[in-house]
Amino acid sequence: MRTKKIFILLGFTVLLSACAGTDTDLDMDRSLPEIYETAYKEFNDEHYETAAAEFLKAEGQYPSSPWAADALVMAAYSNYMDNDFAGAILVIDRFMRFHPGHKDVPYMLYLRGMCYYRQVSDVRREPGMSAYALQQFQQLVDRFPKSEYAKNAENKILILKNYVAGKVMYSARSDMAKENWPSAISRLQSIIQTAQETVMTPEALYRLNECYTAIGLPEQAYGYAEMLRMNFPDDTWTKKLDKKPSDFDSGKK
Repeated sequence: MRTKKIFILLGFTVLLSACAGTDTDLDMDRSLPEIYETAYKEFNDEHYETAAAEFLKAEGQYPSSPWAADALVMAAYSNYMDNDFAGAILVIDRFMRFHPGHKDVPYMLYLRGMCYYRQVSDVRREPGMSAYALQQFQQLVDRFPKSEYAKNAENKILILKNYVAGKVMYSARSDMAKENWPSAISRLQSIIQTAQETVMTPEALYRLNECYTAIGLPEQAYGYAEMLRMNFPDDTWTKKLDKKPSDFDSGKK
């Protein structure tokens, strides 16, 4: 994901030495190039926890260095690779606070979104991570639509919207099984209103037809049946609808 950030140390060690040498007020056991060299070695050896600590040490000891922002980027990515999503988010927050105009802001927004995305559970649970991930990816797309990460973020947004709609559908089916029609209708209508582009929309229309039929409102049931036929003529739920008895169309005049 972040291969372009794995710099060739030999190329910039000389530059880092020059930066470190100009700061006479610092009395450190190791120079910035030495810390970086250790950090990248640990990263390349897949010792991500140690690498993150070394990158943070580089940023903490040399916060005014031109490489401080890059150290935070690599620290965050190291934490991410170590599945330490909370740690990665903390580092990203620090990056955003001190480097809001940096060229890697789009990547850090993407990485923060991925930290939440990786924690999304199955549709029967509500960890809250889906909303956070959606927010981050949407922010990335809105602020940096031409970023190299924008297209991937758009794909993740659609996946997450389907996830959220699936979770709502799961609850709606449960309501229907309990004959809690008002709650089921409310949930199903929320899918129609906020997640029209998801794969759950045809089923939501089908279920709304069922709900309104069950409570004796045939005209409303017919309306949703027609919406399903018009917008998804070849969908499985439309075919299932047309196989039902005529009471689905009892509101038709």
